[in-house]
Amino acid sequence: MRCPFCGDQESKVVDSRRSEDGNSIRRRRECIACQRRFTTYEVVESLPIIVVKRDGTRQNFDRNKILNSMVRAFDKRQVDVADLDRIALEIEQSIQNTLEREVSTDKIGEMVMARLKPLDEVAYIRFASVYRRFQDVNSFIHEINQFLEEK
Repeated sequence: MRCPFCGDQESKVVDSRRSEDGNSIRRRRECIACQRRFTTYEVVESLPIIVVKRDGTRQNFDRNKILNSMVRAFDKRQVDVADLDRIALEIEQSIQNTLEREVSTDKIGEMVMARLKPLDEVAYIRFASVYRRFQDVNSFIHEINQFLEEK
């Protein structure tokens, strides 16, 4: 690790601890040459996930898009945003664990719906209406009936 002060390549780790978010390790280092201390963060390198949209276009995975869609589904409903953030992180980790580099929006939508269903019924139906592109009242009724049968 190159010292940001003198540029020397040699340093020693003085202290290591998990960062507050738990996704990285914070290391305090001391330069061997100038004895100044600096902080580095170590994170697991993850391969980029490509999302294949319904129209066939591809774009990089963005957890915030999942989070924003869930926030919209919970409009004027009681929800802890930390729960939604946890769900979005779970989905991202689940996709990373499959080791597939491409995932369809359909698969992501199903993963979101599976996690919303036990959390809030109304938010689940709201999300499903946008995700499944309900065209009329019968689509809503069909989804609600399916939901009630599974309960």
